[in-house]
This record gives sequence, C-alpha cells and structure tokens, in this order.
Amino acid sequence: MKKQILTTSDGASYPILTGSGLLDTCGAEIAALTKPCRVMIVSDTNVAPLYLDRVKKSLADAGFIVNTHVVSAGEESKSIAVFGALLESFAEAHLTRTDLAIALGGGVIGDLTGFAAGCYLRGIRFVQMPTTLLSAVDASVGGKTAINLQHGKNLAGVFHQPLAVFCDVDSLHTLTPHEMADGAAEAIKTGILGDPELFAIYESGNPIANLEEVISHAVAYKSKIVTEDPQEHGVRKLLNLGHTAAHAIERLSDFKISHGHAVAIGTAIVTRAAVKHGMLDSNESARILDTIKRNNLPVHCPYSAKDMAKIAALDKKAAASDITVILPEKIGRCRMEKMPISNVESLFSDGLEGQE
Repeated sequence: MKKQILTTSDGASYPILTGSGLLDTCGAEIAALTKPCRVMIVSDTNVAPLYLDRVKKSLADAGFIVNTHVVSAGEESKSIAVFGALLESFAEAHLTRTDLAIALGGGVIGDLTGFAAGCYLRGIRFVQMPTTLLSAVDASVGGKTAINLQHGKNLAGVFHQPLAVFCDVDSLHTLTPHEMADGAAEAIKTGILGDPELFAIYESGNPIANLEEVISHAVAYKSKIVTEDPQEHGVRKLLNLGHTAAHAIERLSDFKISHGHAVAIGTAIVTRAAVKHGMLDSNESARILDTIKRNNLPVHCPYSAKDMAKIAALDKKAAASDITVILPEKIGRCRMEKMPISNVESLFSDGLEGQE
C-alpha cells in the first residue's frame, strides 16, 4: 500500500492511501484518524450496489454509526436540488461538527459531498473514497468541491480539504474502457504539466498494469501544487490545462461528452494552438496527440471556436475581462497565459486548425 501526505499551507496535513483492500479496512483507517462518530456515506446508483455494504460493514465494525445517502449516477446530480437534498439528509441524520461525511464514488460524488460537507454547520469533516481513475488521479485530492449551475460547470463551490483520501485500486478494475480513458486524460495532462515519467507510462507503457504507480505520480504532482497554492491564486491554475475548452465542450454536448474525454479534446486544442504560436515544437505536439489517441481518447472537437468561446466567457476561471489559459511548452512544462476573453475564440480557432 502506498501512503502519501498532503500538507496544506496552514500546516495541516492528510493522508492519501492507495492500494488493495481499502474498501474493507477503511473503518480501521478512519478510526486511526478520529474517534468513532456518526458518518454519512454518500454514493450513487452505480457504485452503491457494488461497494456500499462493504464500506458500511467496515465502518460499523470500527464503531461508527453509519447513515447512507444514494443519488442518481451522472453529472445531473451536481445540481442545487440534489445538493439541497443532501444537506437535508445530513440534518435528518443529526450530524454534528464532530461527525463526518464519506464520498464513495467518482468525481461527481466527491464534488457534491465535499461541497455539502463544507457548507453544513459551516463545515464538517469528510473523507474521499474515489472509485474511478479520474477521481483518484485528480478530483479527490486538493479540496476543490463544487456543483454546476445552469450557466456553467462548477460555478458554486468551496475549497474544503478532506480528512483523508482512500483509493482501493481493486475498485478500478470494474471500470469500463470509457471510464479508464477518462482517467487517462487527467493523468496524461499531469504528465504534460510536470511529470515526463507519468507521461511515458501512457505514451509507451502499460498503465492498466501500473495503476498504483500512475495514481502515485499524479497525486505527488498535485500535492506539490496544492501545497504551494491551495486556493488557485497562482500556480494551481496550471492544473486547468485543457479545461477552458473542456468545460465548454461538456456544456455544448449537454454533458454527453464526459469530463475526461472533453479534457482530452481541450488538451489537443491548446497543444495545436501552442505550436501555431511558436511555443511548442511540432515533434512534441505529435507525441502529445499520439498519446491521447493511443489511450482511446479523442483529439477532434465537434464544436466551433465561436460557440466554445461564448461559454468560456462564463467560466469560473475568467476574471473580469481576462482569462488565464494553460499552454504546453514541452512535455513536462507548461505556462500560464493571461489574455482578454475576446481573444479566446481566436485561440480556439488556432487549436481547431489541422485537427483530424
């Protein structure tokens, strides 16, 4: 089992455990961090039938009083209505500030549960138990939580760090190829940002056979960035590589294009744009695009630069009339580029040229 520690800027820290069997030992692991209390396990209709009973038993055996709340699977559950119902469920279960919530599922469950935990009683503790590769390598670490509004993705949320993150890699073996590809997109993104070794696993290695290594690399990089910039005022913006276009693509598809696949397309867009702007060598660009495709991810965008730019103007990353986009300079190094929102359409247009 791999144990990593993320230390926040205020000196607080929490463990991130990756390995086999954590679904059945999570009760003891959590009891080592806090005395047994009342917990609310939040899961969805896909994950709950697979793992909820095992997690309940582990917690109950460790002395916790267990409540559960199951929401519909899918992005639609990141809504005000579902968020409100979850808060009411916390209250009905009489959770107090000494109790905690557990997010058992993918990124949607982690975002929803973390935001509710951050708001309920002005903040209670929560534990992330990611069951998707996408969440394990990205969303479960770092304390960003949010729900969607009609005008955009992740527009309402708080920074709320978890008490711990437990990723049982055995749960990843039930994922579909599409879901594994979603996780690959965020891992490849991390490799482009600052971990050439992680990129190499996806470029020519066997990521499925090395999931613990993949997660360890991704968590190590994200932990470093989050420690330096916990609330995304500076260097943490790098983690948004490909995301400005990706969030627009998700909205335009009515979320039929999943987050990871949208990130892959968005990364391809900024990669091609970086070449056109003279920031990235064409050979490096080819390696990035080939690696995305090798891992069953798209590089072609079905939407126009104009339509994407309209949505990007509403993105939470926009500040007044400017937005910061991330552009690759080489595999392992990217740069933040602040530009007027009015220039985003041109950037997207450059990134759509020559797409396959």
